[in-house]
Amino acid sequence: MISDTIAALSTPPGRGGVAIVRVSGAGALAVAGKLFAPAGGTPVSAFEPYKMVPGRIDCGTFSDFGLCVYFRAPHSFTGEDVVEFHCHGGTGVVRALLRRAFACGCRPAERGEFTKRAFLNGKLSLSSAEGLADMINGESEAEIRAGSMLYAERLTGAVRAIQAELTELLAGIDADIDFPEEDIEHTDLKEIGAGIGAILAQTEVLAAGYDTGKKIKEGVSVVLAGKPNTGKSSVLNALLGADKAIVSAMPGTTRDVVEGSLEIGGVRFDLYDTAGIREGKDEAESIGIGRARALIDGADLVLFILDASEAMSGEDRAAYARTEGKRRLVVYNKTDLGEEGGEKPPADIRVSAKTGENIAQLRQKLFDACMEGYRADGAFVIEERHHAALVRAAEELRAARSLCGSVPPDLLGVHLRAAWEALGEITGETANERIIDEIFSKFCVGK
Repeated sequence: MISDTIAALSTPPGRGGVAIVRVSGAGALAVAGKLFAPAGGTPVSAFEPYKMVPGRIDCGTFSDFGLCVYFRAPHSFTGEDVVEFHCHGGTGVVRALLRRAFACGCRPAERGEFTKRAFLNGKLSLSSAEGLADMINGESEAEIRAGSMLYAERLTGAVRAIQAELTELLAGIDADIDFPEEDIEHTDLKEIGAGIGAILAQTEVLAAGYDTGKKIKEGVSVVLAGKPNTGKSSVLNALLGADKAIVSAMPGTTRDVVEGSLEIGGVRFDLYDTAGIREGKDEAESIGIGRARALIDGADLVLFILDASEAMSGEDRAAYARTEGKRRLVVYNKTDLGEEGGEKPPADIRVSAKTGENIAQLRQKLFDACMEGYRADGAFVIEERHHAALVRAAEELRAARSLCGSVPPDLLGVHLRAAWEALGEITGETANERIIDEIFSKFCVGK
C-alpha cells in the first residue's frame, strides 16, 4: 500500500565502498530516529532537510559509522518524507541495516516502487518515469541522452500541448451542443476541420520520430554481405578496430554469424559478419548462409562488399540480387590491390580493410545512411508504447477530419475524445493499472 513506509538498497548489491539504503513514507523520520545516532547530538526529529549528518547507524548486533540525510515531503524524489543512510558497502552491513529497518516498521520495497510513488504523487509523468528507466538501463550515449530528455518531460510537454488544443476544440463543440439557442459565437465547421488538421500534423510529426528513436534505443542493425572471400571479415575487424572475425584467404571461412558493436556519434551499431552468399559446399556452410539471408531480411542496412581487384562474378551478382530492396551501401574492398574494371554496381565507398584506407569515412557513411535527421539535442519517441498511442490518436483524428461537415459535431467529439485519451496513456492520465505495473516492473527494487 502507498501508505506503508518502505525501505530498500538503492545502490547495486555486492561489495563496495559505500551503500545507500533508502526509506520512504510517512514514518521515514521516525524510523531514522530509531536507527541513527547523530554525532553532533542534534535529534533526528530536528534534522535540517537535505543536509548530510554524520553518526552511528544501528545495524542490530553492531553499528556502522556513516551519514544520514532527510528529504522533507513534498520536496523529495517520491514526494514523501525520505531518509537515506549512507553506510559502508559490505553485503552483511546492508543486510543487517535493512533487517533493522524492517523491524522498526518498514516493509521491503517492490520493484520500481520509489519511482511509482513519485508518479502517483505527481512528481513526474509516466513517460518521464520511462525515460528514467532508459537512462538507468541505457548502453549507448544516444540512448541515455534520449532517456534524459524523456525524463525531463520533453515528450510529456509536447503531448500535453496537443491535448490542450483538443480540449479547446471539444469545449467549443460542447458549448454549441449544450447552448444552441444562446447568444454566443458558434464554432465554425471550417475552423474545426482546420484545427483537427493542425493537431493531426503535430501528432504525425511526433510519431514519425519513432523510426529514429527505435534505432537509438535498440541499436542499428548492419549486415555485411557478399560472396565468399571479398574481405567481409576484414572490413568488420577494421570497423571495430579489433580482430573479431577470423580472416583467411580460403573462401567460406565464416560459416556462422560473427557479431560486434561500436558507437558512432553516440549511437550503437550492431554489425553482423555473415557467411558468403552462394550455394553451400557442406551442411555447416549451408546453415550459415541461411542465417545470413535471414539477417539481411531484418537489417536496417546492408554493407554489400565487393572485391575491387576482381571482376564481378556470377556469385557476386547472385549475392547482390539477394540484397535488392534493402537499404544498402556498396563497398569496394581491397583497393590496395588495384581495381579491376568491368560491369559493377556503382561504389558508395572504396576502402582497404588491410591498410585502413577510408574506414573512418565508412563509419560516417553508416551513420549518415541510417540516422538521417538525427540531432544530438533532438527529442525522439523511443518507446514502442508511446508510438502505438500516437498512432491510435492520429487514426482518431483522421476519422474526425474525414467526418467534419457531414455529421453532427457531437459525433466528431467522440473521435476527438478518443484521441485525447490515447495521448493520455503517454503521460499517465488515462493509463490503466496493467500498463503502470508493467512500466515500473522494469526498475530495480531500490529505484
